[in-house]
Amino acid sequence: MQTSELLYGQKFQITIQRLCHQLIENHNDFSNSVILGIQPRGIFLSKRIAEELRKILAEATILNGNLDITFFRDDFRRREGPLVPNSTQIDFIIEGKKVILMDDVLWTGRTIRSAMDAMLAFGRPEKVELLVLVDRRYSRHVPIEPNYIGIQVDSIDSQKVIVSWKETDQEDKVILLSE
Repeated sequence: MQTSELLYGQKFQITIQRLCHQLIENHNDFSNSVILGIQPRGIFLSKRIAEELRKILAEATILNGNLDITFFRDDFRRREGPLVPNSTQIDFIIEGKKVILMDDVLWTGRTIRSAMDAMLAFGRPEKVELLVLVDRRYSRHVPIEPNYIGIQVDSIDSQKVIVSWKETDQEDKVILLSE
């Protein structure tokens, strides 16, 4: 098994900061924008982005929530064993807001499609954008493309992209595993 480190150390933090500055360019003070991290791994990215935005925009109120998509997936009935859903934590209104969905890796797009279905249970946003740390291009099952990208990776289906977060994995890094 071959391992390639794609993003690590200071480059990881610089990528997070770059994404924050791109968001500020389009959302100014975030008075009409909210962030939703997709459970389970997108919440680490959304928390990190929201934290960094609060440092940069000290006066702004950055609304950040977690969105569970377990029962909105098109394959949830095909899984072996019982499903264990994560929790949705959205304590604000998304009706008429600009929503920025966040996930760690965009691969087939099916997770994002599920997130859009789940999100609509909380209102109809004015606009939906997608921010991902890693975009695995050329693998889409549905026509979804991110608005904000940390890094792009050209990979094949047999390869895996693994994002490690210091909150759970003791370090921030993105690796590509090839068999």
